[in-house]
Amino acid sequence: MDSGFDQDRTHGDGVAYARERDDDDPLSSFRDRFDVPGKLYLDGNSLGPISDAAERSLDRAVEEWRTMGISGWTDAERPWFWYGESLGDDLAPLVGADEDEVVVANSTTVNIHTLVGTFLDARGDRPPGILVDELDFPTDHYALRAQLRQRGYDPDEHLHVVESRDGRTIAEADIVAALEEREVGIAFLPSVLYRSGQRLDVERITAAAHERNVLAGFDLAHSVGVVPHELSAHGVDFAVWCSYKYLNAGPGAIAGLYVNERHLGTTPALAGWWGHEKETQFEMRERFTPADSAGAWQIGTIPVLSAAPLAGALELVDEAGIDAIRAKSLALTSYLVHLVDDKLAELDCSVGTPREPEERGGHVAIEHPDAERVSQALRDRGIVVDFRQPNVIRVSPAPLYTRFVDVWEFSERLQAVLEDDAYETVDTDGTVS
Repeated sequence: MDSGFDQDRTHGDGVAYARERDDDDPLSSFRDRFDVPGKLYLDGNSLGPISDAAERSLDRAVEEWRTMGISGWTDAERPWFWYGESLGDDLAPLVGADEDEVVVANSTTVNIHTLVGTFLDARGDRPPGILVDELDFPTDHYALRAQLRQRGYDPDEHLHVVESRDGRTIAEADIVAALEEREVGIAFLPSVLYRSGQRLDVERITAAAHERNVLAGFDLAHSVGVVPHELSAHGVDFAVWCSYKYLNAGPGAIAGLYVNERHLGTTPALAGWWGHEKETQFEMRERFTPADSAGAWQIGTIPVLSAAPLAGALELVDEAGIDAIRAKSLALTSYLVHLVDDKLAELDCSVGTPREPEERGGHVAIEHPDAERVSQALRDRGIVVDFRQPNVIRVSPAPLYTRFVDVWEFSERLQAVLEDDAYETVDTDGTVS
């Protein structure tokens, strides 16, 4: 996909280029639909801001609770009894799946537990080993190690870790080699690495896994809502994601999961009454009968007020179109990479994110020897970014509410902080946003 960034034209154009791009931006009107905190909000890969649509859908659920009470389970505009399946239907196009393969449920970590546990239990002739990479978000490894322990396997022996060659990225060739060389039954990898923003080739990894009778699962937390997916077409076995980053559904919003149709009917490892077949759920049978869809991996009663904002948030994503969102995202990140190279390289800044557009997700990792204090200095000035150990300032120009001029202004603010040594007086307490 073309990044949409004319690098030759920007040299020397200054802010004029950014303003021109904003004038021509087909998604520019969406910014007015969000309440964007701070002077510059560039942390949407951690938590997206509230939109008018998300607020309306939350308000609607509150009003239904107020006026309907328990009748909301059947009589709400979206009956709460089917809320997870209904929102799953809305999400399915974003991940390239059939409606029955997607449901909104649980939290991301709980979904890792139940799906990985399910496929460990139903592994057939596959070995119990799980392939991961050393740059994963830590909760993924916590959950995987726990699932191995609960089945009597030593995680130190059965969790196979693909190491990074440079501390930033994972070579896909090393993943493929590990699938060949190690005793692996499940590969569970991120679609986009949370620190560097590297995007892995889901199709290539899935095909390589299946050639070796290995199941392919993915954590889409840092790609859903900003990168298009084709999970069903690529034959991915299962996937999980959160909805509070690029989907902008609010802090702690409900998560989602995907299970390929060929696995539907498999008994979930963590069974709960909300995953029971709907037709007989209230017969209160003593034995669990799983739904014949991804809904079987729901566990407890859906938290309606944590799910409601997602309904409105998805309306905006659908209206904008995921392909247009991806095109603008690539243009914004390409522009940011250019500005770092052009204005900040002499101030000890470098780009730790792959430069090839198709190899990155929606954020850019800017590396600096004193990144923690620099990040705090920016936040003190109303520029919301975040810091990741050991030396990364993560900057996320989320397409629905970030302008090109915001990226330009960020580069100016960062340049000023570095040139004035303003960060050297900043005290940090070791916390991260």
